[in-house]
Amino acid sequence: MKPRDYDLDAFWMPFTANRQFKAAPRMFVSAKDMHFTTDDGREVLDGIAGLWCVNAGHGRKKIVEAIQQQAGLLDYAPPFQMGHPLPFKVANRLKEMLPGDLDHAFFTNSGSESVDTALKMALAYHRARGEGQRRWLIGRERGYHGGNFGGVSVGGMPANRKAFGSLLPTVDHLQSTHNLEHNSFSRGQPAWGAELADELENRIITLHDASNIAAVIVEPLAGSAGVLVPPQGYLEKLRKICDKHGILLIFDEVITGFGRLGASFACEKLGVIPDILCLAKGLTNGSVPMGAVMVRKGVYDQMMTAAPQNTIELFHGYTYSGHPLACAAALASLDVFAEEQLFERAGELAPYFEDAVHSLSESPHVIDVRNMGLVAGIELEPIPGKPTARAFEVFQRCYEKGILIRTTGDIIALSPPLIISKPQIDELVGTLGGVLREMGRAS
Repeated sequence: MKPRDYDLDAFWMPFTANRQFKAAPRMFVSAKDMHFTTDDGREVLDGIAGLWCVNAGHGRKKIVEAIQQQAGLLDYAPPFQMGHPLPFKVANRLKEMLPGDLDHAFFTNSGSESVDTALKMALAYHRARGEGQRRWLIGRERGYHGGNFGGVSVGGMPANRKAFGSLLPTVDHLQSTHNLEHNSFSRGQPAWGAELADELENRIITLHDASNIAAVIVEPLAGSAGVLVPPQGYLEKLRKICDKHGILLIFDEVITGFGRLGASFACEKLGVIPDILCLAKGLTNGSVPMGAVMVRKGVYDQMMTAAPQNTIELFHGYTYSGHPLACAAALASLDVFAEEQLFERAGELAPYFEDAVHSLSESPHVIDVRNMGLVAGIELEPIPGKPTARAFEVFQRCYEKGILIRTTGDIIALSPPLIISKPQIDELVGTLGGVLREMGRAS
């Protein structure tokens, strides 16, 4: 390995133990298809699609060339009171892909921005229809909705919240659907848990009154909390209760969008259409930062008709909304997904992937395996007094053996690119299983 020509100290890394990492860095210098290459020349199989986002694999020629060509043609155009063709094209492509009347797209730069945009839209929508008192936003325990103020407020991961105080004031949370007693080792959607949705009506609405609640936001499948699969009938109940009380339902599909569950989006797969849908990650195959918020026709129309003519309907946006390079990457990514039928391919591979990950059920320290589509969570028994330590050691050993996994707490998450082959699934799960057995013998 060549000596590094840069210092590591200046970069404050996100969601990383900086001192630990900089003492023993793990550095990638290139990537192609299913593999990263490290700075010491090793290939590492990507078991997490970069960070839940590189669904078509790395370094795809069509996407690379689209970005290069766009940079030479139009590198930037202002999105306020001006336009360029590409965001309109991306919006129409997304409209064609989505079920129901999720017909209008607002572009952001990340999943975090998509969530905060969706929350502001919900508040503005109710104000536009004369119910500005609807201010309460309902999230869920163990939910993850990005790192901005709104997303952290409605999110339910304690480590993401504890350093920052109360954040937004009018927020409450549903209980998590995660329950090892009832749902451990479920294949696909667990049978138990639909009744947990009743808490929205029986506690949240009883406490705050429906007339004060603007929106409920959930991930159809909670990824960052450790792959928490929705119980059968749970999302359907949430939809029914929200409809009954005039509450908007927001789905955060930043992770589940673009084929992860074996369909274009979770709302299509599960047959539950939200009022507002948050997207990012796979939209550009991870190549250029971009997010989107899709809204149903009724929400958009209300905002358009409530504002006087020739006035701005929503005072919100970003300098880089619908950025030309991001849009070029999105259009090329959507082409690759369609031309190679990657969403369908994920659905076809899902049973093989399911059998593979559930082969780990008897591995040392494994207390749960759960899965849906091409995503799986393997939950480990924590080391007493050392939460997260066991899973992080698995992560480090797997990296040394040539596979990249992700951990959250003591849960291992697998979400490989949708181009993964059956032999590569065997390699990914086989290497992970070997590491678990090694650690079991050592403990």
